[in-house]
Amino acid sequence: MLNFSELYPISNQARMAHSLDGMWKFSFDPEEKGLLEGWQHKLPDSISMPVPASFSDFFTTKEERDYCGDFWYETEVFVPVEWEKQELEIRFGSITHRASVYCNGNLVSEHEGGFLPVVAKVTDHVKFGEMNTFVVKANNELSEETLPCGTTTVLSDGRKLAKPYFDFFNYSGIQRSVWLVSKPKESIEDFNVDYELNGEDAVVRYEIMTNGTHEVSFELLDQEKQPVAKSTGKQGSVLVPGAHLWNVGNAYLYQAVMRIWDGETLIDEYSSKIGIRTVNIEGKEIKINGKAVYLKGFGKHEDFEVIGRGFNWGVLKRDFECMKWMGANCFRTSHYPYAEEWYQFADEEGFLIIDEVPAVGMMRSTRNFAAAGTGKYTGFFETPTVPNLQKAHLQAVEEMIVRDKNHPSVIAWSLFNEPETTSEQSKEYFTPIFDAARALDPQNRPMTGAFEKNSQPELCKCYQLCDFICLNRYYGWYIKGGPELVDAREAFLIEMNKWKDKNLNIPFVFTEFGTDTMATEHKLPSIMWSQEYQNEYLDMNFDIFDQFDFVQGELVWNFADFQTTEGIMRVNGNKKGIFTRARQPKSAAFVLKNRWESMK
Repeated sequence: MLNFSELYPISNQARMAHSLDGMWKFSFDPEEKGLLEGWQHKLPDSISMPVPASFSDFFTTKEERDYCGDFWYETEVFVPVEWEKQELEIRFGSITHRASVYCNGNLVSEHEGGFLPVVAKVTDHVKFGEMNTFVVKANNELSEETLPCGTTTVLSDGRKLAKPYFDFFNYSGIQRSVWLVSKPKESIEDFNVDYELNGEDAVVRYEIMTNGTHEVSFELLDQEKQPVAKSTGKQGSVLVPGAHLWNVGNAYLYQAVMRIWDGETLIDEYSSKIGIRTVNIEGKEIKINGKAVYLKGFGKHEDFEVIGRGFNWGVLKRDFECMKWMGANCFRTSHYPYAEEWYQFADEEGFLIIDEVPAVGMMRSTRNFAAAGTGKYTGFFETPTVPNLQKAHLQAVEEMIVRDKNHPSVIAWSLFNEPETTSEQSKEYFTPIFDAARALDPQNRPMTGAFEKNSQPELCKCYQLCDFICLNRYYGWYIKGGPELVDAREAFLIEMNKWKDKNLNIPFVFTEFGTDTMATEHKLPSIMWSQEYQNEYLDMNFDIFDQFDFVQGELVWNFADFQTTEGIMRVNGNKKGIFTRARQPKSAAFVLKNRWESMK
C-alpha cells in the first residue's frame, strides 16, 4: 500500500492547505547537468513558468515546444513558526511524467507516473519562520517501461524527441495544483466508504486509517449541515433513515466528518463530500441504485489552448455546461486519471465517470490510431521491458483507486486502452492487473478496458477479465470510410453479431467512435472531413447500437478537438471533437443533443 496520504488538501481547525500555484522559476536541462551543478539547491538561470500548466504552448520555437528530456522548477515559500509542531507535506496534483522533489536541497520524494499525486513529507527539512526553497527535477521521455508508452529518439542536432504510441500531445510539466499542507503529527491518512440500501434507508460502512491510536469518530451531515448519523471507532457503520440517494443528474451529497480525539480534545479533523449510491452489473444492464442507466457522453482529454493539459476551473465549467446542454450523463477519463477537481464537480453535477489508468500505447506504433484494426501484431507483451512496465502499471492502478475510490461519480475502472490482446502473453500480463484492482476497491466497482478493432471476439484473450466490455470502433473512418460507408455498416454488423453469438450476458459500451471533422467544411454530397459526413457516420453507428440490447452506452470520440503530435493524418491535432478546441459546437453536437434528450 501507499506510504503517504492522497487525501485532497483542505483547511479547518486542525490542518491548513496553502496553495503554491502561481509563477515558478523554470529551466530546461538538455545536457542533464542540473544535479552535477547543484540545481537542486537553486536554479542558476531560469525563466518564469505558470503552475499549474503544461509548458509547451507558451513558447514560440519548435525546440522549446517539443522539448524532451530533463527540466526543472523552483519556488520559494515562507513557513510560519506556528507550524513547527505540525507535520508538513508538499503535494503536487501531478508531475508529468516523472520527478524528484527537493526541499532546501534535500531529496524528499521520487515518483514515476505523470497523472497522479506526488506527495513528500518535508517536516524535517523546512526552516520554520523563514523562506524555504522547493525544487523539482522532472522528465518527460517516453519508453516501453512506463505509462503511457512510447519511445524517445535523438535528432541529428542532438535534441531528444518523444515518439508517443498514443494519439495525443505529450504535454508535460507541473500540470495540476501544488499545496503545502500542515496537519497534526497524529492524523487521518485515508478513509473508505461503502453503501447498502435497505428500502428507504441506507447503511454507510466506513473505515478510517490513521497513523496513531487515539479514538476516532465518524459523523454524517446532510446538505443543510445537520447531523444524521454518528459512530466511533476506526471501522463501523451508520444507519441513515430515509436516505437521500446520489443519482444521475440529481446528486445529493452528504458530508463525512472524521475526527481524532484525545478525550475531549480534538487532534485532527478531515471532511469530504460523499454520495450514497450503489453500482452493479446485472445481466446486460449497468445499474445505479438498482435502476438501469444508459451511458451517454464522451471520451475526453484534459486539453485546451495555451495551457495544454494544465488544470483550469474555467475550462472545467465550460465543459460541464456543454455536456449538460447535450443531455450527456457520462465521460471516460481517457487516457489517464484527470485532476481531482473534475471528479469533485462530477460529484456535484450527478455525472458518471469511467476512470482510466494511463495504460495507453501498448501497441508498438507511433500511429496506433491507424494501425488499430489492420491486424498488425508487434509482440508488445513478449519483450524484456514487460516486468518493469507491469510494475509501473500496478502502481498507477493503486494510486488511481486510492485517490478516487470515494467519489460517487466514479462507477467503473478502465485498466487499459487499446492494447494488443490476442496473445496468451497479454492475458498473463493483464490478469494480475485486474486482480490487484479488485482487491483495492472497497466498493467493488465494475472493471473494464477499451478494446480496439484487432481484439475481435474470436481472437481476444482478455475480454473475459472485464465485468463489461468497452469497444473502440471506427467502421466508416479508418475502416471503409467515405463512399464505402455502406460496406462499413455491413462489416460492423458482422462483428456485432459475432459478439451476440457468444451470449456473454454482460453490457457493452462503445467508448470510442467518431470522425475527424473540420468545423469549416460543408459539402453536398458529403465527403470525409465535412460536418455532413460526421453526421451520417453517427447515424450509421446509432443504427447499429440500437439493434443490440447488450449495448448499454455510447461515449463518442471526442468531446472536443485536441492537440496531437504532428502528422500527415492530423491537421493541427485530432479533429474528432463534437466541439472545437475552443468549445464551440459542430453540427454533430445538435445530432447528439436530439438523440440523447429523446432517450429515456
